Amino acid sequence: MNTDDLRGLFLFEHLSEEQLAWLVAHGQVETHAAGTRLLREGEPATCFFVLLDGAVALSRTIGGRRVETNRTDHRGSYFGATQAYVGAEVSPGEGYQMNADAITDVRLYQLPADDFGAVFREWFPMAVHLLEGLFFGMRNTQRVVGERERLLALGALSAGLTHELNNPAAAAVRATAALRERVAGMRHKLALLAGGSLDPAALPALVRLQEGAVEQVAKATALGPMEAADREDELADWLADHGVDGGWDLAPVLVAGGLDADWLERAVSTCPVTATEAAVRWLAYTVETETLMNEVEDAANRISSLVGAAKQYSQVDRAPFQVVDVHDLLDSTLVMLGGKLGDGVRVVKDYDRALPPLPAHAAELNQVWTNLVDNAVAAMGGRGTLAVRTARDGDHLLVEVGDTGTGVPPEVRDRIFEPFFTTKAVGEGTGLGLDITWRIVVERHGGDLRVESRPGDTRFLVRLPLSAGSLPDRPGGAA
Repeated sequence: MNTDDLRGLFLFEHLSEEQLAWLVAHGQVETHAAGTRLLREGEPATCFFVLLDGAVALSRTIGGRRVETNRTDHRGSYFGATQAYVGAEVSPGEGYQMNADAITDVRLYQLPADDFGAVFREWFPMAVHLLEGLFFGMRNTQRVVGERERLLALGALSAGLTHELNNPAAAAVRATAALRERVAGMRHKLALLAGGSLDPAALPALVRLQEGAVEQVAKATALGPMEAADREDELADWLADHGVDGGWDLAPVLVAGGLDADWLERAVSTCPVTATEAAVRWLAYTVETETLMNEVEDAANRISSLVGAAKQYSQVDRAPFQVVDVHDLLDSTLVMLGGKLGDGVRVVKDYDRALPPLPAHAAELNQVWTNLVDNAVAAMGGRGTLAVRTARDGDHLLVEVGDTGTGVPPEVRDRIFEPFFTTKAVGEGTGLGLDITWRIVVERHGGDLRVESRPGDTRFLVRLPLSAGSLPDRPGGAA
């Protein structure tokens, strides 16, 4: 190469004779046969290349697969250590950002990155400051916005979980307060018995009635409003006929516990007639305490289930990489997002329970489901049908998240996985959700993510390999 040759390249055409002479002295021309790997992604960026003749293909390794990003035969195209101007003292360990392969026989002009970076900073100090500002500014912006996005997501999930926990917790508090009153009433009845107000001979019969009532409560089935009302009227009449005061107050309690007039008739016949009212009220206390304890148990189970779902979602105390049931991950995500789904979104699940366990980074996949469900709810405006389906697709597991929203317009469909691209209003999104989703599915799991959309029917299709050997970042493998 001589200075005239270099001046003929658009990259160097405005340099001075002295600068061109420096490039001639420090660079060299090399030729490579078609099919040669010119540089490999991730290796130390030691050279800056300019294409003189031939054609090259640039690619990146995504999910263990080579994805071509550019192909050119344009004379003067450059690649390799394109960020050599960023000194090692500022950003050490920078490697090549792509692979480069010779498609045809090629002739390249190359410069050592260290020499090129040093002289570039000397020749164009202001440009270096601007380029470094752009380079590090974009990097820092993405990091800060990413952290903000995670904090916002955590806040939304915490709010949703708090809302879901509040309902069973409040139910348990109410049931406990009522239970305390009923137990106090039973103590009062025992005090009357001990004081001689009740015939001690009736005690064994009352205990038997209590045990029978407990069995009935356990077997009680839910009644419709009309059926319950009819039974309450019938029972109130029976209580009035047997001299029990306030029967209209006791009837709903007894009916809710599965007791009817026929059962009471058989039950109280074992007691002295003088103890009929005491027996009925004793039974009412028994039914109420059993019902309230069932409510407390149900509320506690709901709280435990929510805590379990939160642990499943966050993967607390679990290995980053594990073999999981994808349905557990999906269900825990839906529970965590229950507050956001609200009453306006109907969730339809179509799970293939025969699917084998999935080798995956479980916590990261939960982030995928969160982003897809969150976008689906936003697209539907909080009202519509959210469909979650799983199936087997060859050697991959398919998860489909669909919604009945407005759909993704064709003009933006090819851009939705780009960083910072968003169709939401200002302040409603950062444009990182689907970019993160794509990177987790494709880069971390070697899977595939696609979207099919038309108004009223949008589906995000996530395909994940069922073989651990397909994971690009599995334990013991290369990152």
